[in-house]
Amino acid sequence: MLTSPGDVRTESVISEGGARRRPRRAFLAGHVPFAVVITLAAALRVVVMLGYDTAQLYWYDSFTYLDTAVHLKPGGAFHPAGYSLFLWLLRPFHSVELVVGAQHAMGLGMGLMIYLLLRRRSLPAWGATSATLPVLFNPAFLRLEHAVLSDTQVTFLVIAALTVLMWRAKPSVRSAAAAGALLAAAGLTRTAAVPLLALFVLHLLLRRAGWRRVVALVVAGTLPLAAYAGWYRQHHGRFALSGSDGVALWARTMTFADCSKIRPPAAEARLCPNGTVVDAASEYVWAADASLNRLPGDRFSHNDLARSFAVHAIAAQPLDYLREVASDASLAFAWTPVRHPKRIVPALTFPVGSWPLPSFPLIDQVRREYDPAIREMSSVAPYDAFFTTYRYPDVLHGPLFGVLLLLGGLGAIGRRRAALLPWAVAMFLFLGPIAALDFDHRYMLPAIPVACAAAALGAASLWRTRPGRR
Repeated sequence: MLTSPGDVRTESVISEGGARRRPRRAFLAGHVPFAVVITLAAALRVVVMLGYDTAQLYWYDSFTYLDTAVHLKPGGAFHPAGYSLFLWLLRPFHSVELVVGAQHAMGLGMGLMIYLLLRRRSLPAWGATSATLPVLFNPAFLRLEHAVLSDTQVTFLVIAALTVLMWRAKPSVRSAAAAGALLAAAGLTRTAAVPLLALFVLHLLLRRAGWRRVVALVVAGTLPLAAYAGWYRQHHGRFALSGSDGVALWARTMTFADCSKIRPPAAEARLCPNGTVVDAASEYVWAADASLNRLPGDRFSHNDLARSFAVHAIAAQPLDYLREVASDASLAFAWTPVRHPKRIVPALTFPVGSWPLPSFPLIDQVRREYDPAIREMSSVAPYDAFFTTYRYPDVLHGPLFGVLLLLGGLGAIGRRRAALLPWAVAMFLFLGPIAALDFDHRYMLPAIPVACAAAALGAASLWRTRPGRR
């Protein structure tokens, strides 16, 4: 059959158009598993927002965050003001429900960043999607998203920093600077994240990324921290990010300190164990009969003295210190989640009921100045029926976490070291709080999504380098 030149040209255009559509169709089809998962995760967060009539507020953490957001003054105890700055940005709306709504969006964002980073590193859709499941569906993460607490923000910032720095095999100067700024924001949200800056610098040095990138990361990461420490000094008289690091480390040593071995100076000897026994190291911070709390004045006014005692205790008994850290770390891998301290129930399900607020002047003040609608949280029918039936397997908390760390560790060794940075970050986020204070299921949660990313990269690296495969 004869065809005219015009017919040939038309067929060519149609053929090219179909060729363009096919890759686009294949690209979209490749993301279908994750699209289904994140849609379900978004629906779950909508149910949580509808199933509780307001945000979860904890005494006293939530209210100190909100009070700092109103007055923009750095607190002198545990909390730096990074999370309060986020609350300050949302203050014009006078709604803690908007705050937790934004945090639920952060939860979805964490899953999206992990997925995109792993696909960028050539993982298949099912592998990258699997790594996002804990952060998207674990009730412990959703409960933190629905609470006025800093946990969601610090985890989001750390994952964002990892994503930015690892997006390319060799990051640009801008990427290094952006990662440093994100880490600074994470450190100002929770001081436990500050040492991650050193891990990122070490990663660039090992990758031989060049001095410009290292300098960009260091400058962008340290300047905000230094500026905040100067602001803190104006209000509290010392160049620091918080006023509780010494108290926390002192509490850590109370589970093993032996002053006959430590031989502390006379001033520090007042902080020796005095026979008070509690069921977790962190409980010594609040135990009224503990030696620190028997000193005159507020416990945090003795922060420097407590730090000096703790350093002397660890130097005199390093093996005892490591034994206590290892013992507490082992609790994370239990088949059935362990209550530690015993008064705290691991937040592994969605609760049903109501949670009244105590009567304190600070709560009334925050209600007047930040959100007049602040009240006790209650579950709402018919969603509470869903909460009682939703189950996230306990085995995914302990044994699986150990498997994730193992896979990430295997992927961190060898020539490729594909999982080295996320695995190191996950290990630090896991062990850092234990070494500085105590084990808590809440404190270890930021390590889980990073460990998932490291495990996925580690498993992919092991698969690609297995014997017989080129």
